[in-house]
Amino acid sequence: MTDAQLPPEIAAWFAQRGWSLRRHQAGVLAAAARGEHALVVADTGAGKTLAGFLPTLAEFAPSRLGGVPPPEGLHTLYVSPLKALAADVQRNLLTPVDEIGLPIRIETRSGDTPSERKARQRVRPPHILLTTPESLSLLLSYPESAELFATLRRVVIDEVHAFATGKRGDLLTLALSRLQALSPAMRRVALSATLGDPDAYRAWLAPGGDCARVALVEGDPGAPPVVEILQPIDSRVPWGGHAGTWAVPQVYDLIRKARTTLVFTNTRFLAEFLFEKLWDANEDLLPIGIHHGSLSREARTKVEGAMARGELRALVCTASLDLGVDWGDIDLVVQMGAPKGSSRLLQRIGRANHRLDSPSRAVLVPGNRFEFLEALAACDAVEAGQRDGDEFRPGGLDVLAQHVMGVACAGPFDEAALLAEVQSATAYDWLDAAAWQRVLAFVATGGYSLRAYDRFKRIVRDKSGEWRLTHPDQAARHRLNAGIIIDSEMLEVRFRNGRALGKVEEGFGAQLAPGDTFRFAGLDLEVEALRDSAVLVRAARRSGQIPSYMGARMPLTTHLADRVRALLVDRAGWARMPDDVREWLEMQDYRSAMPGPDALMVESFPYGSREYTVFYTFEGWNANQSLGMLITRRMEHAGLAPLGFVANDYALAVWGLKPVTDPGALLTPTILADEFDEWVQNSYLLRRAFREVAVISGLVERQQPGKRKTGRQVTFSTDLIYDVLRKYEPEHMLIEAAWADARARLTDLGRLAAVLERAARHLDHVLLDRVSPLAVPVLVMIGRESLPIGAADEDLLVEAESLGATAMRP
Repeated sequence: MTDAQLPPEIAAWFAQRGWSLRRHQAGVLAAAARGEHALVVADTGAGKTLAGFLPTLAEFAPSRLGGVPPPEGLHTLYVSPLKALAADVQRNLLTPVDEIGLPIRIETRSGDTPSERKARQRVRPPHILLTTPESLSLLLSYPESAELFATLRRVVIDEVHAFATGKRGDLLTLALSRLQALSPAMRRVALSATLGDPDAYRAWLAPGGDCARVALVEGDPGAPPVVEILQPIDSRVPWGGHAGTWAVPQVYDLIRKARTTLVFTNTRFLAEFLFEKLWDANEDLLPIGIHHGSLSREARTKVEGAMARGELRALVCTASLDLGVDWGDIDLVVQMGAPKGSSRLLQRIGRANHRLDSPSRAVLVPGNRFEFLEALAACDAVEAGQRDGDEFRPGGLDVLAQHVMGVACAGPFDEAALLAEVQSATAYDWLDAAAWQRVLAFVATGGYSLRAYDRFKRIVRDKSGEWRLTHPDQAARHRLNAGIIIDSEMLEVRFRNGRALGKVEEGFGAQLAPGDTFRFAGLDLEVEALRDSAVLVRAARRSGQIPSYMGARMPLTTHLADRVRALLVDRAGWARMPDDVREWLEMQDYRSAMPGPDALMVESFPYGSREYTVFYTFEGWNANQSLGMLITRRMEHAGLAPLGFVANDYALAVWGLKPVTDPGALLTPTILADEFDEWVQNSYLLRRAFREVAVISGLVERQQPGKRKTGRQVTFSTDLIYDVLRKYEPEHMLIEAAWADARARLTDLGRLAAVLERAARHLDHVLLDRVSPLAVPVLVMIGRESLPIGAADEDLLVEAESLGATAMRP
């Protein structure tokens, strides 16, 4: 479709702005004309979101309506992973609607939407509704949902890579199947700039997993980004640590020279930590803000508004801004610490110069020497245009149980028809009749061992054979508790006047007492009292500790890990590295060996009065942590007297009283059958996974009308049920769901298996008389593993220099 084929009103609007229709925008219009679904892959700043809405805008153009009033009812749904993104898209979408004069009503719906507006939206919906997967699922749970969605013609899913492969993706794909049944003419459009495997996403998006029904619409490439790695001026790349505090003076200088800078960190703790360090260096009193997910909505909105108005020179942030609220005046992105993946890095880089024809500029700040290699690997991947990302896995049974309950809240359902609907979602095409009956039995009674308790009886089969709620009150209870994101329980931080600053985790808040100080939202605060799930504070005159959070660590992607291993054996390429990093690798090569792509390298050496063995896996912290638990169990059985282990993304170090002479014996494949099952069953991992699936599935309720359970109460409830099921019904559906989570998410079983496969192919065991250069970064973490990233960096530097001197001696 050319500009001439656009409705004249929209074509004129494009012309007024000096725009022409881009290839992917024309592709979306063409796919819509053919009645196809579409997956749009185009660079940041290319106008993807506008492309997704163009068919809708065209259908509402007065020239297309031909004098007929616009259709009433909900026409288009926009689904994004972030509430802030939906609000930002509403602002940006209103511009063409108002300037072109299109008769379209646009509204948002999220957990922050007032209840009266939500009720009105169910009766008199807007033409375009912007929402999140959770809010969409709740909307489908109302009896009027069938009538509400009967008019739906299009669903636009933004930043699909951010959630499709996880449980939020499971919830959304089930909702899409439900919407398709309610409105068979509905078409799906998904948008992303960073997909590693577009065909996998086409299968996820397509009804029935039929890729042929989803057009792959690709945009023209934008200007290549300009990415550089910051190198120390008067110091060296540190041995250990993650915070990159060595670079604060240089980062501040970059901020001074740029118009507006986004400083990305990988954790909320690190955001607060670096914000404090930057303010200490802020001799010019530049306006610098902070933004992360634990701040209050008011605080985040205030900062976002200041950025949109160009009032800030820099903003320290986390993944809360990965998905790009569009601020065109940002001319520099700084990534503190390793990016952990090329797609994630590209996503963050794309926040700078949010325009297709203008190169984004980014500076990477490695926290240590391994992170320098990772940053270099990420730069190479970006230059090569390679993407990575999470793999799809089978849909979760806990999410399916929540969906079934939501459908029942909307009205009675026929189990055969709903099964066919669920199976049309690719994530659940594996579901057979037997598994389906287990899900229905669970929602109906809680399962065999719990069927005697009335509180677990939520649905019942009526005389006609349809399933319905056991009591109308079940609907309200479901809507209070439904959701996928199970954060740690939080305590609100607020002043006595009621002004809320945000939330800290319950575990951190429980350690506080009146008079204690801590740093939060960029402020030094003193605790006045703890009451009613809140920490009451006032401004403090002295600085305090920074809260840490139990959020999942960003994993090092397999693709980036492979690139780092390739760098280690590319000796000719070492010349482009700083002298201290190059010398580190050369001494490692001289004294020991280098871990190559197709083998597992293991080093053993004495240090102090202990015997150390280091496994260079490059499989990420989660997998290495799990491997450490398993290997030390085997060492104990073998009489090697293990004393402990420490892990980072790149290596696992174990130590004990006796040397490991045959590491291959510790890595046989049976470790995943014998020790793994025993370890998981007897550790907190399965209980933690069970807590999450019990809450998501609706078995345990976090909230009741007018009351919310504390995290300890929820854990107590789930632990009781877990113990009953483990004893009397170990094959219970939720135990199975918890096992699936423990294997895939909490322990990275797939990457553990990759380590064992490499060890079976080629294991290179190097015996040394002392610590090797490559082992220093992981050994200096001993005793500091439980500290938040960044908290121990200064102590690390002192110890690392001493250990490094020993390792670097020829």
